[in-house]
Amino acid sequence: QVRVVESGGGLVQAGGSLRLACTVSGFAVDERAMAWFRQTPGKEREAVSFITCSGSSTTATMSVKGRFTISRDNAKNTLYLQMNSLKSEDTAMYYCAARLRNYCSGSFSPRAYNYWGQGTQVTVSS
Repeated sequence: QVRVVESGGGLVQAGGSLRLACTVSGFAVDERAMAWFRQTPGKEREAVSFITCSGSSTTATMSVKGRFTISRDNAKNTLYLQMNSLKSEDTAMYYCAARLRNYCSGSFSPRAYNYWGQGTQVTVSS
């Protein structure tokens, strides 16, 4: 059974850091592309970054380039999002998503992902 569970969110001051984790079961994190998305109330879900099967990553949002880094630990079967220099506009619910098995190319579209976690809230106070 496929499970995707995010953790690591919380309340942080502007300029601080958080590391989100996405622990998966039922599949290996390197057998499909995975991504982080975020969403605020009333807005569409926005891609943050994705990582391909080969481990290459792409940042979707210019506003987080140089501040957020996606990575994974194959041994722990976990995807991460390291977030530094956080800003109030980074406040959102953050979601981990995975494509179907062997779909190795990343995508910025939420429709490309079949498995989602429940989300973890990140709140940045200014």
